[in-house]
Amino acid sequence: MVVKAGTYLSQIQSPDDLKKLSPKELVVLAGELREFLVENMAHHPGHLGANLGVVELTVALHYCFDSPVDRMIWDVGHQAYIHKILTGRRGEFHTIRQKDGISGFPKMSESEHDTFGTGHSSTSISAALGMAVAGQNNGHHHIAIIGDGSMTAGMAFEAMNNMASSKANILVVLNDNGIAIDENTGAFTRYLTRITASHTYNRIKRGIWRVFRGTFIQKIANKTATALKWTWLKRSNLFEAFNLRYFGPVDGHDIRQLISVFEDLRDIQGPKLLHVVTKKGKGFKPAEKDQVTFHAPGRYDAHTGEILDSGCEKTPPKYQVVYGKTLLQLAEQNKDIYAITPAMVSGSSLNIMQAKFPERVFDVGIAEQHAVTFAAGLAREGKIPFCTIYSSFLQRAYDQLVHDVALQNLPVIFGIDRGGLVGEDGPTHHGVFDLAFLRPIPNMIISAPINAEQLRNLMYSAQKNPSGPYAIRYPRGAADSSEWEKPFGIIETGKSQKLKSGSNIAILSLGQPGMDVIACYSSFDTYGIGVSHYDMIFLKPIDTEALHEACKSHRAIVTVEDGATTGGLGSAVAEFMAENGYNLPLVRLGIPDRFIEHDSVSGLKKSLGFDSEGIEKAVISIHSKTNKTKQYG
Repeated sequence: MVVKAGTYLSQIQSPDDLKKLSPKELVVLAGELREFLVENMAHHPGHLGANLGVVELTVALHYCFDSPVDRMIWDVGHQAYIHKILTGRRGEFHTIRQKDGISGFPKMSESEHDTFGTGHSSTSISAALGMAVAGQNNGHHHIAIIGDGSMTAGMAFEAMNNMASSKANILVVLNDNGIAIDENTGAFTRYLTRITASHTYNRIKRGIWRVFRGTFIQKIANKTATALKWTWLKRSNLFEAFNLRYFGPVDGHDIRQLISVFEDLRDIQGPKLLHVVTKKGKGFKPAEKDQVTFHAPGRYDAHTGEILDSGCEKTPPKYQVVYGKTLLQLAEQNKDIYAITPAMVSGSSLNIMQAKFPERVFDVGIAEQHAVTFAAGLAREGKIPFCTIYSSFLQRAYDQLVHDVALQNLPVIFGIDRGGLVGEDGPTHHGVFDLAFLRPIPNMIISAPINAEQLRNLMYSAQKNPSGPYAIRYPRGAADSSEWEKPFGIIETGKSQKLKSGSNIAILSLGQPGMDVIACYSSFDTYGIGVSHYDMIFLKPIDTEALHEACKSHRAIVTVEDGATTGGLGSAVAEFMAENGYNLPLVRLGIPDRFIEHDSVSGLKKSLGFDSEGIEKAVISIHSKTNKTKQYG
C-alpha cells in the first residue's frame, strides 16, 4: 500500500527542498511526517516508536546541516526512517524491509545520505570521530545521533575517551527518551535524569557562546561558563570530563529551538555534545502509552492502535516464549539459576522469569561483553547463569566467550536467541555466523533444537549437571507445535537421533531446518529414494558414531543448516570425512559466503535453496548422479 504524502511532504525530494520552508511550515511538515509514518508502518511493519520520537530532531538536523557533505551517523539506525523519507526515498518507503526494497537501517550502498552503515548499537561516535579526523581540514560537520540506551555500552565511552585529545569537528546528539526496547537500566540512566533537572548552567553557557562566538572572548566565555557549572551543578558534568562541551538539555520536539541551537553549534569548533530530550512514540497516543509494544508492533490499526494479531490462542508460541516459560520452570526448581540479558528482557521473554524472580534476572543494558563476563563470575561462585543474547549481538563478546568462559571451562549456559535467518532486519541481524565462530572454541558444547520440545529438554539437560560452557541456539519466530509442555527429559550430550532410515542418501540436519527435511519425507518415498535423516542436535561434540554409520551405509551425504556452511555443520562433516577416508559426494545446504539481504525468512530460505523444496531438489539431484554412477561406474 502506497500512502499519500501531505501538502508540504509531497514537495520534499531532498534536504534542499526542506530549507525552502519556514519554521512555521516545518512544524506542519512534522505533523505530516508522523501521519505518513503511522499509516505506512500499519501496513508495512517496522520500527515505529523510535522514529516517531525523532521527527522534529531529524527535520532540524537536515534544515541546519548540509547532508551528505555534512556526515550524519545514526546509531543503531532503526530510528533513521524520517532521514530516509527526507533524503529522496519517500516514494520507495512502502518497500521498507521487504525483498528488493529499502533497508530498515542506514546503508551506504542505498543512498549517499547514509554516510555510514549501522544496525548494532554504540558505533556512531567512533565512526564519526574517524571521519571527522580524516576530514579535519575540510570544514565539514560530523554528527553522531545516539540514544541514551546506546550510551550504556562501553564502546560509546571508549570513543568519547578518544575524543578527549581530539580537536576534530564532531557533534554528538544524545537523544534521551529514557528507553531502548525495554526501560533503560543502570547508573547512566539515573545520571541523565538528574542532569535533565539541572539545566540552568547550560542555558547560560549557550547564551555566552551565542553573544561572543567568533571573537577572542570565546576563551574567557568558556572559563566563565565552567565557573558557572560549579555554581549550579553539585558535581562535574560527566561529558565535560571527556573534554566535550556539553549543551542542553533541550526539547527535542521544539523545531524552532532545535534550529536555533544547531545554528549556534555549527560555529563552535571541536568536540561537543547536545543533550536532546524526546518522547518515544510522540504524536501517536497508543505508542506513547505502550512504548515497549510499539517499538516494533507489527501490523496495527492506524486509527485505534489495535495490534492486528492474525493468529489465535492455539497458534504455536514463539521459541522465545518457550524459552522464557521453561526458564521460569527451571528457576522454580533451582534457586541457583540466574538469567542475564543485554537490554533484551522482553525480546527474549526473560520478563516471564523477571515477574516472579526479579532478583535473579539481570538486564545489564547494551553491554554484551559485560553480560558474558558477569555470567562467568556467577558461574565461578556456583550459580547457573543462563546468558541470553541475540546471535548477531553475541559476536560483540567473542573475546569474553573465549577468555573469560571457555578458557576457564566455566558452566555458563548461553541461550543464543535469533539463531539463523531473522528476515526483514537483514544482514546486521541475521544470526548466521554463530555456529562457525563457536565451533573452534575448546570446551564449548554447541546444540540447536529441531523443535520446541527439544529446546526445553536441552535447557533442562544443560542445567542438570553443568560442567562447562553450553550453547543452545534457537530461531526467531513460531515453534512447530502448541504441544510442547511435556515432562522434561535428559538429552545426552553429543548424541543425535535418527528420524528416518534408508539406504541411498543420508541427510544430516542441525536445528529447525530439520523440520523442512521432515516435510520432504513423502516426496522422497514417492520418488523411491531411500533417505536416512539424522537430527544431529549437537554440532560439538558431534556424534561420530552417527557420522560413521551415515558414511558407510549411504551413497551420498547432504547437510542442512541455517548457518554459514563455512565453519558450520557442512564443514564439520567434510572434515570428518576427509580425516576418516570417506570418499563419497557431499552436498552442503545453508548460508553461502556472503551477507544475506532482507526478506521474509521463508523467502530467504527459498532463494538460498534450503527450504523443503530446495532440499528435495538437492536430494533428487544427488540421488540421480550417484544412481548413474552405481549403474555405469
